[in-house]
Amino acid sequence: MKSKCIGVLFSLLFLFGSATGLFAGLEWEPQVSLKIGQPPLDVAVSPDGKHIFVLAEGGIIFMYDQDGKFKDKIDIGTHVDQIKIGPRGERLFLTNRKDKTVQVIRLDFIVDINVSGSPYKGPRDAPVVIAVFDDFQ
Repeated sequence: MKSKCIGVLFSLLFLFGSATGLFAGLEWEPQVSLKIGQPPLDVAVSPDGKHIFVLAEGGIIFMYDQDGKFKDKIDIGTHVDQIKIGPRGERLFLTNRKDKTVQVIRLDFIVDINVSGSPYKGPRDAPVVIAVFDDFQ
């Protein structure tokens, strides 16, 4: 019985000893460096990875695209100390530990669509353009 236990012990040591080599390395490289201007307090990334939100001291949320290009900012006041993004990326949750509150902000992303060269109906200089997408392939 004793030799069987020692055999199991050696098998476990061999298994775990060799398994640690599998997790010993990590390759990484910096992708983007964001210049905020104020000390950052928290970061949230949209589920699709296209938007990065940085909460900075002074109550400003800076929004960047996935390449680190500044897109917009939201002035929320100095009361917020943490941000989280909703599972579909359409809401920001702003927490205030001091006042014990959570504020929810709905996000609507405005996207410019280049329609030049597309077929149109009506005056070319119309103040409103309605784009219809009927090819969903």
